[in-house]
Amino acid sequence: MKDLTRADALRPRTRAVHSGTRRSQYGEVSEALYLTQGFVYDTAEDAEARFQECGPDEFIYARYGNPTVAMFEDRIAALEGAEAAFATASGMAAVNGALTSLLRAGDHVVSSRALFGSCLYILEDVLTRYGVEVTFVDGTDPAQWEAAIRPDTRAVFFESMSNPTLEIIDVAAVSKLAHAVGAIVIADNVFATPVLQRTLDLGADVVVYSATKHIDGQGRCLGGVILGTEQFIRKTVEPYLKHTGGAMSPFNAWVMLKALETMDLRVRAQADGALTIARALEGHPALARVIYPGLASHPQNNLAMAQMEAGGTVLSFELKGGKAAAFKALNALSVVTISNNLGDAKSIVTHPATTTHQRLSEDQRDALGIGPGLLRLSVGLEDPADLVDDILSALDAV
Repeated sequence: MKDLTRADALRPRTRAVHSGTRRSQYGEVSEALYLTQGFVYDTAEDAEARFQECGPDEFIYARYGNPTVAMFEDRIAALEGAEAAFATASGMAAVNGALTSLLRAGDHVVSSRALFGSCLYILEDVLTRYGVEVTFVDGTDPAQWEAAIRPDTRAVFFESMSNPTLEIIDVAAVSKLAHAVGAIVIADNVFATPVLQRTLDLGADVVVYSATKHIDGQGRCLGGVILGTEQFIRKTVEPYLKHTGGAMSPFNAWVMLKALETMDLRVRAQADGALTIARALEGHPALARVIYPGLASHPQNNLAMAQMEAGGTVLSFELKGGKAAAFKALNALSVVTISNNLGDAKSIVTHPATTTHQRLSEDQRDALGIGPGLLRLSVGLEDPADLVDDILSALDAV
């Protein structure tokens, strides 16, 4: 029999409900929201001692830590299998914090080329502004990773599943190449989710999430989180973020904490819906292609199914008629919502070329496979049959 008093003996869905709970003297069932920016000390000596070293249940200032935020950090770390976590104000604060806290002028980074526009901005514009050298590769090509990673490479970065063309990175293979030269592997695992992929187990050193997506899952709050070793989080990430102001608010942490309780159920239902829709759309005469890692037609289907428990909650499809056809289809939808978030309980569709990736040049978009007819669909919790009917009706309008 398992010793269920040990957190690491519990299965992920149980950890997502119970891990990290801190109860006050009142013994509340639902986790408490500590909406405070500061904390009181009994004596001047207590204040001095706490500023010298904080215990696990001692706090100084909400930018440094907060009981509600700590509960969220402990719970997501237990779910991910990480030693520690630092919660941030947004997903991009997590990406920026993980990279900028680690890197210095003269460092070398290798990154996959297929990235969300804001991630690309941090690598192309922000880091290079401060003397970091960045090399971009086709993340699906192991030979390009091997050629780009050098003895002085400090870190590699990639989206484990790219946005919006859903390319899959071989996490284990890239991690092996990076670790051979002592480089740190930072993976943005938003599309694969902590439910469907154990990225640290595959070899990554650091995992980042936009908690705004599947972790919240209901379109309420911004948030992000960086997960890794105790050493990396406490000695590298935390000093940078607590002094530069990237911490998550206690209210947002409380929302995320409660949302973790249902994330497993939501994500698995959404992934089932995404597969149903992808199968229904594949071969449609109005479409040039349907992209979903769970389909056998996806060029990396075998890798995706080896790394993940399902194909994810997002699919993309390209209309043959380009932007005009894509816009006509978007405007004909009645159930699916036009917006630019993902991982929501509501199904959301976006046109990446004119929204999330509009800052890229046409040549860059072409290189990434983001054509004018491409749409990205984040599948929600509606009945998949209704979503299929809605999308097919919109395609008929085209």
